[in-house]
Amino acid sequence: METIGTKITQLRKQKAFSQEQLAELAKVNVRTIQRIENNETTPRGATLKLICDALGVTPDEIVNFEKTEDHTFLIWLHLSVMLGYVLPMGNIILPLILWLSNKNRIEHVNEQGKNILNFQILYSVVTFIIISFGALSKIIHSKGTIGLEEALIIVLVLGMINFFFPIINAIRISKGTIKNFYPTVIRFIK
Repeated sequence: METIGTKITQLRKQKAFSQEQLAELAKVNVRTIQRIENNETTPRGATLKLICDALGVTPDEIVNFEKTEDHTFLIWLHLSVMLGYVLPMGNIILPLILWLSNKNRIEHVNEQGKNILNFQILYSVVTFIIISFGALSKIIHSKGTIGLEEALIIVLVLGMINFFFPIINAIRISKGTIKNFYPTVIRFIK
């Protein structure tokens, strides 16, 4: 795992700053920058904030040393969308709560949570639109559009995909594969 000093060094070099330039921009002593980059000390509080501001990053982007690996939590995060079959919007609410409460504490939760939520929001919107058009065409009796029966079949197929996809992804994570499994068509959460 990278240290804070290593990350600061990498960011400083990406910005083409010398240690002196970074110290001047951050309004800290050059020796402080040297000690941090040599991992002799860890910046805290105001010093970390000043350095991050000078580098144009947030402290969260540098400080992730407290994050732990927990594949079991990632499995439950993927399976949490199943609540949508019991409670309306449960497929969004529970993953949202799990993501917000653990995105800075457990490795990969931030990316996985965003990926899951973006997919579930899109799934919910598409399902609502299909059901609405099916019901509306039933009320209007218009021909040439999808009827209520066709809409229900489409929603059933989408529901089956949304049921089995999290299970398959949870199995993949239990085997050690961690990546964004859901296709990201629209990013509601960036």
